[in-house]
Amino acid sequence: MLSARAMKYSPSHIEPKWQKAWRENGVFKTPTDLAVLKQKPKYYILDMFPYPSGAGLHVGHPEGYTATDVLARLKRMQGFHVLHPMGWDAFGLPAERAAMRSKRHPAEITKENISNFKGQIERLGFSYDWDRELSTTDEDYYKWTQWIFLKLYERGLAYMAEVPVNWCPALGTVLANEEVKDGVYVETGDKVERRLMKQWMLKITAYAERLLEDLEELDWPEGVKEMQRNWIGKSYGAEIEFHVKDFEHRFTVYTTRPDTLFGATYCVLAPEHDLLERICSNEQREAVEKYQEQAKHKTDLARTDLAKEKTGVFTGAYAVHPVTGKPLPIWIADYVLITYGTGSIMAVPAHDERDHEFAKTFSLPILEVISGSEKNIQDCAYAGDGKLINSDFLNGLDVEEAKKKMLAWLEEQKKGTSKIQYRLRDWLFSRQRYWGEPIPVLHFENGSTVPVSESDLPITLPQIDEYAPTEDGEPPLARADKDWLCVDLPQGKAWRETNTMPQWAGSCWYYLRYIDPKNKEEAWSADLEKYWMPVDLYIGGVEHAVLHLLYARFWHKVLFDCGYVSTKEPFQKLFNQGMILAYSYQDARGKYYHPDEVTEKEEKYFTQSGDPLVSQVEKMSKSKQNVVNPDDVVQQYGADAMRLYELFMGPLESSKPWQMDGVEGINRFLSRVWRLVIDEQTGEKNQKLQATDPTTEPTLLKALHKTIKKVNDDTTHLQFNTAISQMMIFINEASHAATLPLDIVSTFLKLLNIYAPHIAEELWQQLGMNGFICQQRWPSYDEKLTVDDTIQLVVQINGKKKETIEVARDASQKELEKIALENEKIKSQLEGKTVRKIIVVPSRLVNIVAT
Repeated sequence: MLSARAMKYSPSHIEPKWQKAWRENGVFKTPTDLAVLKQKPKYYILDMFPYPSGAGLHVGHPEGYTATDVLARLKRMQGFHVLHPMGWDAFGLPAERAAMRSKRHPAEITKENISNFKGQIERLGFSYDWDRELSTTDEDYYKWTQWIFLKLYERGLAYMAEVPVNWCPALGTVLANEEVKDGVYVETGDKVERRLMKQWMLKITAYAERLLEDLEELDWPEGVKEMQRNWIGKSYGAEIEFHVKDFEHRFTVYTTRPDTLFGATYCVLAPEHDLLERICSNEQREAVEKYQEQAKHKTDLARTDLAKEKTGVFTGAYAVHPVTGKPLPIWIADYVLITYGTGSIMAVPAHDERDHEFAKTFSLPILEVISGSEKNIQDCAYAGDGKLINSDFLNGLDVEEAKKKMLAWLEEQKKGTSKIQYRLRDWLFSRQRYWGEPIPVLHFENGSTVPVSESDLPITLPQIDEYAPTEDGEPPLARADKDWLCVDLPQGKAWRETNTMPQWAGSCWYYLRYIDPKNKEEAWSADLEKYWMPVDLYIGGVEHAVLHLLYARFWHKVLFDCGYVSTKEPFQKLFNQGMILAYSYQDARGKYYHPDEVTEKEEKYFTQSGDPLVSQVEKMSKSKQNVVNPDDVVQQYGADAMRLYELFMGPLESSKPWQMDGVEGINRFLSRVWRLVIDEQTGEKNQKLQATDPTTEPTLLKALHKTIKKVNDDTTHLQFNTAISQMMIFINEASHAATLPLDIVSTFLKLLNIYAPHIAEELWQQLGMNGFICQQRWPSYDEKLTVDDTIQLVVQINGKKKETIEVARDASQKELEKIALENEKIKSQLEGKTVRKIIVVPSRLVNIVAT
């Protein structure tokens, strides 16, 4: 008999108990011995590991973790060795900024945040193998991040170059394009400017074609694949050489439309183009320099926004048209990027929307060279197909023929060549920050560099007193003691690189370290890598659809070429979970309120001012007072209820709003499951539980086998909400059964276990079963028992639905006709009519044609 405290379903009583039991018994530890591993098939399931911020988790974060945990538990019960690890993407600017504010070391803050995150995750009962836990900030981990960098360096894929960057003067660091919006750093609002700086680059462009081609082999959402294709941006075109009139200088234009060359009426150079200083006229120099300064404060994204007003300045110089010899004015405009193509374009305003807008703004000529526009070409650019006009030897050709002929002419005249171009740019890899991996390179005074010896790894972060960069832009590591900075080599004195790696570095390869996280001699065992790779399922947010996934794929391909991994791609299947939203409440003065305050506040403001609170569904954020802490949900309803609700809200890939009354409904469902086994009045087993043959309850037995099949299939296909619905249907059936055969109930608990593991373990134990329920074999089903003996048949009269009747599944056509005609409702509607014909569609309907 249970204690009075445990007679009713009490998550706060049973959940810590089972979490402790799993931990102490090492239930979810994955074997490390290869001989043991090879006895079973493998399944590697991975979450995109979190950044451990000070704010902790909100209820949106565990959605993907819950999904992977359910699948991991299923696969274990189906006889797989499962690798299901968790770790922390812990380097980066946020911890550094927090350290500056609180005057504490970033390592101390990071450790604190990790502890908080881990505690929140553990309270949800996820079946992670915590022996494999890692953090990108651990020296034993970033030693191997540095080692991978050395492999890139050895293959000529890591190099230094003077490049335009997003520079934040307030923070004294370079920022990635994704960290900048509308000319400011998205986290702080600090202004950002474009600046030329010498930076470490990784030559991801060398892998552009393979990154594109190998996408086709992956089981990824098509939308994510398309985003990567667009980011890589492969195009076929021509490089055309333009001479500058009255100068010896020339510049090259890349175009995908050489057929429109006769329609070029001006040229545009990017504000950073090095030719400007040499060709700009004295009269225009001041205006050009002013414009260049303005362009420094805009991101590439803002500059190429189609909706923005076109701006530019005439340089005073002219280009010579390579075919006609006519002078074309050369302009400077920020919609041309130095980082894409050649940093210069030939503008064909009649057939390019951006060029057309620019030409209209500055009253430049618009010359039509492709027929077919239904509108006046002076009013609207035409980008469709047609025949070439106003184009000399191209006249009358269609677009594709004209492209080939113009390209042949350019190559014959040595004025251009065919070219495949990619939008993808090399990865800007260095940051002027402290809290990141030191780059393992040494510099000599003559400007040459040498890699650090592998035996000297890791290059650990030195202690420094100030984490902000110096006023002149020197990275924080430049303040380190000379004992750290200065290295004596046989070749002479050298200085350590003081830039650090970006946060992306540690997340590029963490999935490989999970395979062999304690290895001191190598990054991972080759044999273990061959067993576990590739990752079978990777779940995370769509916000990482391009950069993280692209960078990880790039590093993996380099490691493949080096012979360190056995697969071309790291992640075979990818799934993006939707966002969990929340209701935010705002009064007429713009103040936000937490949902817990709403009832009282709404009534107060409505009665006093007539201004009720406005509610809307939005992303969770502190500023909008709508963050729901998972700890609060667990405390009130339990981890099992939260896990089930996270997946019951709707399809995993959809965004949906969080509602606490939904968690309460799930809690009621779990209480019904509890009462299936436990009599809450006595604390004893439910008297309906009987050690009888399951066939004594044929209806319930059929419901069980339908549930086994549905839960198995839907869980495998990540359709968790419908699997949960089926379990609810089963509980409804069980509540009406005269007896509850023990085999049926215990089998159902195995199904529930993967979703709500704590209550399942407790009830399994209360039934007197041996071992952990999570270590039992997954139940099988009898296909015959999943098919109903009866079906619902629609009866129509003259094609209009009149009734739905239940009939035997194997009823003959004659029997169906008879049953339909004898139905009382149908008989009454056929009175006075003559049945002319009866059409039977087996298993679907009977249509009676009557007049």
